[in-house]
Amino acid sequence: MPVGLLALALGGFGIGLTEFVIMGLLPEVAADFGVTESVAGYLISGYALAVAVGGIAVTAAVIRFDRKRVLMSLMVLFIGGNLLSATAASYDMLLAGRILAALCHGAFFGIGAVVAADMVAPAKRAGAIAAMFAGLTIANVLGVPFGTFLGQQFGWRSTFWAITIIGVIALAGIAILVPDTKTHHRETPSLRTEIAAFRSSQVWLSIVITILGFGGMFGAFTYIAYTLTDVSGFASATVPWLLVLFGVGLFIGNYAGGKAADRALAPTLIVILAALAVILVAFASTAGNQVMTVASLILMGAFGFATVPGLQMRIMNFASTAPTLASGANIAAFNIGNALGAWIGGLTIAAGLGYTSPIWAGAVVTVAGLAVLVYATARHRSALKRADVVDVDHATQVAS
Repeated sequence: MPVGLLALALGGFGIGLTEFVIMGLLPEVAADFGVTESVAGYLISGYALAVAVGGIAVTAAVIRFDRKRVLMSLMVLFIGGNLLSATAASYDMLLAGRILAALCHGAFFGIGAVVAADMVAPAKRAGAIAAMFAGLTIANVLGVPFGTFLGQQFGWRSTFWAITIIGVIALAGIAILVPDTKTHHRETPSLRTEIAAFRSSQVWLSIVITILGFGGMFGAFTYIAYTLTDVSGFASATVPWLLVLFGVGLFIGNYAGGKAADRALAPTLIVILAALAVILVAFASTAGNQVMTVASLILMGAFGFATVPGLQMRIMNFASTAPTLASGANIAAFNIGNALGAWIGGLTIAAGLGYTSPIWAGAVVTVAGLAVLVYATARHRSALKRADVVDVDHATQVAS
């Protein structure tokens, strides 16, 4: 594995930590600034919205620049955002710091996925993307629990100081270990050529698959604490440790999904999404059983995140001549899927359907994503067959 992937993974770890650790620090932040829990929650939703915007807008703004230099600049933005968060004198300053850090999130993962894929042989590209996203999964497994512990012991600001230091180390790693990307391009990428990639219906279908396929899992996960305590009967104190097991599933799924996608992309995604739908149905049906709940939680994380390398690889394949903006758009699609899944899950709870209803809804959304994937795959194969027929006819005419 190229050592440059480690630097990208460390950057992903810091960014993942920034996104998720605030969930465990909201009570401390709310008490410190004298705001309600719902207002403190804007630190999460504001971040997610900025990620979706940044994944497209920031990526579009930096298309023409060298990708390695862009990644370094994004890490500087990330460091600045977390430094502002660590020193925030008011809630508004903290929110501004969160948004500033979030603007680099989508662009970093979108451009980083392209850089990671260019660092390895074509047959290992999905695995390289998975290696970069491993930092995000490790942030869930180890970073968030320890970041929350650090914030609870030494104040929430200490966590953001630690993340700032991680950002500085990641910046140095990218500068030293990631190879210069100028040699990968014969001509300077332009926004026009990048936008042209969206003329492909498969690029748009890939975005829809990402929104639905990942949104189903995240919708189920959003309200998982209520399911674990009110349905499965776990004590509230055990929830963080159960979420660590979920994070372990994310890590395993990310690695295995990347390896499998390199061997056979479309079949891998179809199998993973089908299995995820089955797991969600089983989880919702057996949530009252603690043993089954633990198994389902790990499997939901594994199969849910196993889709990520393949989904990112799919859109990059169909935008192969200009993959940067499409890659960033797909990162935005992941976050749109998060918001959609959480919204649908919230509707089911508000309708009085119980705390397993978001899991049932997640299964339905996942099946919808699977249906779009099957349709898109069949359409692509049909197009390839038509192209083969045209080539044969053309060769026959030339020969005659």
